[in-house]
Amino acid sequence: MQSSEIRKRFLDFMAENGHAILDSASLVTTDEKGAADNTLFNTAGMQPLIPYLLGEEHPKGQRLASSQKCVRTTDIDEVGDNTHATFFEMLGNWSLGDYFKEEAISLSYTFLTDKEKGLGLDPSKLYITCFAGNEDVPKDEESAQIWQSVGIPENRIYFLEDNWWSAGDNGPCGPDSEMFYRVTNEDLGDLSHEEFLKADDDQKLVEIWNDVFMEFKKKDGKVVGNLPHKNVDTGAGLERLTAVLQNEESIFDTDLFSDLVNITKEISNSDKQARIVADHIKAGSFMIADGITPSNTDRGYVLRRILRRAIFNTKERSLSPDLVSNLVNILVEKYESQYTNVSDKKDFIISEINKENDQFNKTISGGLKEFEKISSSGSNISGEDAFKLFSSHGLPIDLVKEIAKEKGIEVNDEEFEKEFKKHQELSRSGAEQKFKGGLAGHGPEELKFHTATHLLHAGLREILGKHVEQKGSNITPERLRFDFSHPEKMTQEEKVAVEEWVNDKITKALPVTKLETTFDEAKKMGAMGLFEDKYGDKVSVYKIGDEESDICSIELCGGPHVENTSELGKFKIKKEEASSAGVRRIKGVFG
Repeated sequence: MQSSEIRKRFLDFMAENGHAILDSASLVTTDEKGAADNTLFNTAGMQPLIPYLLGEEHPKGQRLASSQKCVRTTDIDEVGDNTHATFFEMLGNWSLGDYFKEEAISLSYTFLTDKEKGLGLDPSKLYITCFAGNEDVPKDEESAQIWQSVGIPENRIYFLEDNWWSAGDNGPCGPDSEMFYRVTNEDLGDLSHEEFLKADDDQKLVEIWNDVFMEFKKKDGKVVGNLPHKNVDTGAGLERLTAVLQNEESIFDTDLFSDLVNITKEISNSDKQARIVADHIKAGSFMIADGITPSNTDRGYVLRRILRRAIFNTKERSLSPDLVSNLVNILVEKYESQYTNVSDKKDFIISEINKENDQFNKTISGGLKEFEKISSSGSNISGEDAFKLFSSHGLPIDLVKEIAKEKGIEVNDEEFEKEFKKHQELSRSGAEQKFKGGLAGHGPEELKFHTATHLLHAGLREILGKHVEQKGSNITPERLRFDFSHPEKMTQEEKVAVEEWVNDKITKALPVTKLETTFDEAKKMGAMGLFEDKYGDKVSVYKIGDEESDICSIELCGGPHVENTSELGKFKIKKEEASSAGVRRIKGVFG
């Protein structure tokens, strides 16, 4: 069964059972601190739904399901084995105060084993784990009994203390039940508790699904009571399910990776390196499609690490433009029906990867020479030196560690992290000074410039292409400053064309209107935003133009704005310059 069929069957099955199907949220999480703990990327299917699991009402109801794209780099060193990847999809279904253990377990079992509407897995190869209990919460006998009622023998159910989920020391928590499937040809039969654990360690059994039953509340690390509503959160990794259904030991041998790996094998020295290159180019492409560009801070730094690690694991430590195009085209063909932004931004993805490859090639030789100088005494690499190799020579810490490992020396990770955090804080402070609040105030001139940024954004996309996305803005009564993604300096002809486009809309005296709607409806309207999941489900949308005059701009925005473009003066681009790698900056004025 192909991966696309597995994904479709899951979503269709959940829809038939009353679940609203959600589009995947962006890989990019909110910048705000809160329930998601300020993580840079969505790392699990449930992460975009945390506010609703904590009690907010979801506009689409109490039964939800999705295939959520995720990025996780905590175990990046393991990528290249049979199961680890930095980019993956999580299939999940949720109940927000609706059904609980009985229906959740029934849904999981039916989907896994039903041959017509599910995956048709052999029930005799299933093994189940439930929560063993602790001083706060008793043993989860209820889930075990439900599993027996659907057909799992009692001697295939195991109780483990680890079958417990929480969102940290404060918040929802509860027991979970995991489903394992036998992937070896060996008939394991009934297993004792110890034999089950060993079969799991030996990867003869693979976890394919997890049902979390959120019914308790934690405070300061202790369970203090029950939640007002019992919730269900389930997750199944598409890559792992695909490996099971296609009878492959490795996710890299499934249709999700095989076409990529067949190419990367030709440019790598080992199977593991070929897998690393395939995985990292895939993850990097999805990150770029979601608006991230390589940099030395935050998400951009993670992207840079991933791309440079891919480059470093090739024979020549370089990626040719033809190779990059081939790999990205394979991704587009595989995912365009599910994630249209990968297809829409194909050229921009290719351009960004090629640029990062060129930049890395310029710095790596100097970085390697510097490494040789630092390590010539045979002593370990200090954190300060490791940071110098990164900041001055473009060698991410992963690569420094890999080179050090080849030489039998170590890198002081702890010192590096301290140096890197100092660097991040300085960068963030600078960014806050440059873009503090976007609007300096709500006076009449600021409102005019604010509306002009929407026109400028739309004009840049019209003249330069749909790869253009807002990366930041700052508005004062005297001027606007607008940062946007674009790989090269604008020509004089392009600047004139953008000015003319904006001034044409101003001359046409277009109405500027605000409407409140759901986030999903705003997306259907084609509304643009800085990062799509920075917004809640209720959003404000500003439109410039109407049905008679044509709508030239639709953006998610908190406002405020002028009521008509005729209130603006003649717009002029005063300056266009580089802001950072892959990001340009325009300063605009009226007059």
